[in-house]
Amino acid sequence: MLAQAFAPHAEAGHTPARVAAQHRDGYLVVTDQGELRANLSGRLHHEAQEGDPPAVGDWVALALNPADGAATIEAVLPRRTVLTRRAADSLGRLQVIAANIDVVFVVSSMNADLNPRRIERYLAAAWQSGARPVVVLTKSDLSDDPQGQAGEIVALAEGAPVLLVSARAGQGLDALLAQVAPGEVCVLIGSSGVGKSTLVNAFLGQDRMTTAAIREADDQGRHTTSSRQLVLLPGGALLLDTPGIREVGLIDAEEGLSEAFDDIERLAGDCKFNDCGHSHEPGCAIAAALRSGALDPGRWANFQKLGAELAAVEQKADRIAKAAERRQSAALGKTYRATKRDHRGGA
Repeated sequence: MLAQAFAPHAEAGHTPARVAAQHRDGYLVVTDQGELRANLSGRLHHEAQEGDPPAVGDWVALALNPADGAATIEAVLPRRTVLTRRAADSLGRLQVIAANIDVVFVVSSMNADLNPRRIERYLAAAWQSGARPVVVLTKSDLSDDPQGQAGEIVALAEGAPVLLVSARAGQGLDALLAQVAPGEVCVLIGSSGVGKSTLVNAFLGQDRMTTAAIREADDQGRHTTSSRQLVLLPGGALLLDTPGIREVGLIDAEEGLSEAFDDIERLAGDCKFNDCGHSHEPGCAIAAALRSGALDPGRWANFQKLGAELAAVEQKADRIAKAAERRQSAALGKTYRATKRDHRGGA
């Protein structure tokens, strides 16, 4: 598939490369000859300003200038999978975190940071990406009841593996690496301070990234990485390291939401009425599960919250599309009237 997509670019004399890091002043790409600094072509630069720049993990077509050694990204090949989030400063703007990934590790620490609602949000984004989600509970050595906490997360993971890891004690790292086959790409997502950089260092056996200590009492963390890196792991897999994500917002993630809350989707299918509002209707399976305790009220509330967020995004997208259509119609009308006046004047 990749060779087929690159074929026309090969005919143009371009070189295949993969984006390994994204910086403000350009990109670090990897070819079969090694790493290169690259900039965007004029067309891609314009598209990037419109909101769709190349992302780490993207396969690109590279134009090389032997005279000065300059490398220019001429095209981005079709993405196989894509992990996105809503931009922190926008309700409806999409931001690509990673492209062409195989495994999404949803990382949370087993101290005060363990938040089932946040994990559900990350899982929805992971399912939607098209990659395989795996929940990683770090700092298991800090928990008084690691198995009990893990059981709570297993109940909401809907089939995604849940792994307990302690990088400090060297526990669970082999099981984690076994989730990614040689040549596959994985990404770690989770809040800052949950141990992502520590995991990377443990994998590589070196302090590749500076990590910030977190006080175990109050878990105050800071962002500790400032660029996105594609790193070769022992065994041949690749790791995409991303900065701490302050917020995962959902855009067009209805499928991912259904996967992350598959139990609720199944319950809704058992309701007596197809248009059940899940409040006071007779025969509502959701209401019955809430009364019996089979469905956690917090999980139901989070499902409603994320569903409302998706609806708000869709409504804004519709308003933007309609406004653009009105502007285009007005511009066409103005052009038509001007042409008509010119025609009459020429007559």
